[in-house]
Parts: sequence; C-alpha cells; structure tokens
Amino acid sequence: MKIIILGAGQVGRSVATNLVHENNDITVVDQNTDLLRDLRDRLDIGTVVGHASHPDILRRAGAEDADMILAVTNSDEVNMVACQIAYTMFRTPTKIARVRSQDYMSNPEIFAPTALPIDMMISPEQLVTEYIQRLIQHPGALQVMDFADGRVRLVAIRAYYGGPLVGHQLRELNQHLGKAEARVAAIYRQNRSIHPDGSSVIEADDEVFFIAAAENIHAVMRELRKAEKPFKRLIFAGGGNIGRRLALALEKKYRIKLIEKNKPIAMRVSELLKDTIVLHGDSSDEELLLEENIEDTDIFCAVTNDDEANVLSAMLAKRLGARKVMALINRPAYVDMVQSGDIDIAISPQQATIGTLLTYVRRGDVVNVHSLRRGLAEAIEAVAHGDKTSSKVVGKSVEQISLPEGASIAALVRGEEVIIAHHDTVIESDDHVVMFLMDKTKITEVEKLFQVGITFL
Repeated sequence: MKIIILGAGQVGRSVATNLVHENNDITVVDQNTDLLRDLRDRLDIGTVVGHASHPDILRRAGAEDADMILAVTNSDEVNMVACQIAYTMFRTPTKIARVRSQDYMSNPEIFAPTALPIDMMISPEQLVTEYIQRLIQHPGALQVMDFADGRVRLVAIRAYYGGPLVGHQLRELNQHLGKAEARVAAIYRQNRSIHPDGSSVIEADDEVFFIAAAENIHAVMRELRKAEKPFKRLIFAGGGNIGRRLALALEKKYRIKLIEKNKPIAMRVSELLKDTIVLHGDSSDEELLLEENIEDTDIFCAVTNDDEANVLSAMLAKRLGARKVMALINRPAYVDMVQSGDIDIAISPQQATIGTLLTYVRRGDVVNVHSLRRGLAEAIEAVAHGDKTSSKVVGKSVEQISLPEGASIAALVRGEEVIIAHHDTVIESDDHVVMFLMDKTKITEVEKLFQVGITFL
C-alpha cells in the first residue's frame, strides 16, 4: 500500500516505523529537515520537505497514485485542508486526519462527505482518555481493549501470589468460572511468550492476556489475582486536553482532584469542571501532595505534556503512598524502562493510536486492531464473509483453520451473542472473529484467511 504521512512528529514517526515493516511504500512530509533526515537514516522511506497542505508538495510526495493520506501534523486546520486537497485534486481513496480540537470533534456535520471529505478522524488525546478510563474501571488491569463495540474485552493482568488459579492448569479456569467463560490468549513470562493450551500452568508474575464478554471481566480477574477494591479517589496531574477530559468524564463517579501548574489554565479548567477540585500548583511538590492526602489516593495519573515531569511526579506519589500510579510517556524508549520500576502503568499515546490507524491498512474486513507489547503483538477483529467455497474460514471449525504459528482465535461475536472459541467452534458468515497474534509479522497470513475468493457473489 502506498501511504503518505503528513507530519514527522511523535505520531507520524511512530506510524511510519510500524507501517514500513509491513512492506508498505511510505513517504513522510514535514517542514523540519532534521526530523526527516533522522527518519531516512533509520527507515527505508521517502521524505519530502514542505508544507503538508500545499498541492505541489502533495504531488511531489506521490499523491496522484497514493492509497492513503494520513495527516498528523500539529495543526488541525492543515490536516483538514490536506485531506480536502487530496480528495479534490488526486481522488485519494482513504483520508485520515488528526483532529485535536473538541470544537471540531463535537460537530460531526463538518466532516460529512459533502463537506470535508475525511474518512476517519483520530484524536490521540481522546483515545488515551478512553484507554485510561478503561484502566480505572478495571482495578488491577495493565491493558484493557474493546472489541465488537465493547461487548468483548481483551485484558492484560499480572498474576499475583494468592490468585486462585496461580499454580494450576488453564483448563481449570472455566471450571471455576461456570457460565462466565473466558479464554487465555497469551502468557508472557519474563518477557518470553508462551502459547497457552489447557495444560499450561500460570505462575506468579506472569503477564496474562485473556478475552471474555465485558460483563465477565471482573470474575476472570479474581481467578488470576487477589481482588482489588474499586478505585474512589483520583488525582490527575495536568489540566490539558487529557486531564480535563478525564475529569469531565469521571467526576460524577469518583472523587477527583486535578493539579495544574499554569494558573490561567487552572482557572479555565475550574470553571468547566463542576465536581472536581482544581488545584493550582506543581504535581511534583511533595508538600502539596501530602496536604492533599496522597497516601489515601487510589490513582495518581500524570498526564502533562512533559515526560520527565510525569515520571518524577508519579514516582514521588508512589513513594508517598499512592495505591497505583500512571504516567503518560511520549517517548517509546522510556516506556519499558519506566514501567519496570515504581510506576505501575506507563501510557504510550503512540500505542493507543497506532491500532486505530492499522484498522485502515489491514486487508480483508478488519474492523478493529490493537497494538500490544510495544508493537510486537497484535489483537484484531475481523469479519468473516462468504461461504464454504469462497472463504478459508466460514463453515470451518477453529481446529480446521490453518493459522500461522503464534496466532489464535479467542472469541466470536455473532449478533449480540459472545462465543468463547474452542477447537470445535464453527465460524459462520458475518461472525466477528477476535484473534491474538504473538508475532505481528504473521499478519499477512491472517489477512489472507479473511479475504473472500472471487467466486463469492
């Protein structure tokens, strides 16, 4: 696929790195020659220096025969205009724009086909907000990912000493759960992947990925680790887009305090939020945190635009007694290093965003993608089409499907019904199939399984 990425910032670089390794033809456009030089030195891609929304720059980047324009500059307006020009002048099939402003996002009529022809808008800030909300709703989870409009969830947790199933074989899981069925899709032990089967034994400190219907998630988590009390008291550090959206979404259900260093921003946020205590101060100020009873706080979540400030304030909050701390980390190299220490969860905006973008790159009817394990693994939701003669999956049981090594079918959604997959589960046309891939390089083989043959009418 020929893809033009407009903007070589954090999101643009992350997307280029992910897509170039999947044999896509990538060209990145930016006005910063240093950023483009760095990308060329690391990746086999093309680069064009210039303004992202100028027609001649888009033409030089290859827009005349591009399959996709991905506009992720720091300017909403540049991104939107670039998509308009790509449609008007080059009839680019797929146009995706990063749009940060809530004013734009809350008026979808702007993006109707007869207005601004943008096929998909992405807001990394909104994606991160929703991601953190899911983590808060599921105490003890490391990651929570939705499929089939939230009817199915893939959850990553760390198995703890004392969990009922720790030290036992996986086949005992559904015996414990009864009707609340689940499937373990992957186990990571000391960063080494283990393909699970019924005889696999869960050990303490394993990172376990499991899939279940949304209403059964808490029951499954109780089998793998000690049950955690629901969160009640939250502190958010940072009153920017993410901190403000989190407080607005959660203030009716939780007791929230928000700390903002910039006084004018703190004033504006305090006027917007009705049930949140907004504090003007430095979130890395030990005295301030103690005054605000940090030792009684269930979640301290640092979401400023400064990685170092987020790391330091989260580490301080943990040392002062916060039950769990999260930090927003933009630099991918920091994520593994930070999460292995005092910080419970490092949140990467790039990881939260890349899955949404990959949905449009995947072949076959792939409707949902989540990038996992810093991009090494992937979970996808694909729709099965066709019949026994035209499809490689329809009419076949799970054990009859030639899956690549490390891939597994975990669940199906058939209408409103969630079906946890077993070896004899038969896939029907229009089923939403949720799969886990331990090795993302196998994605091409999985895509081919869900591509309908030319005999299908």
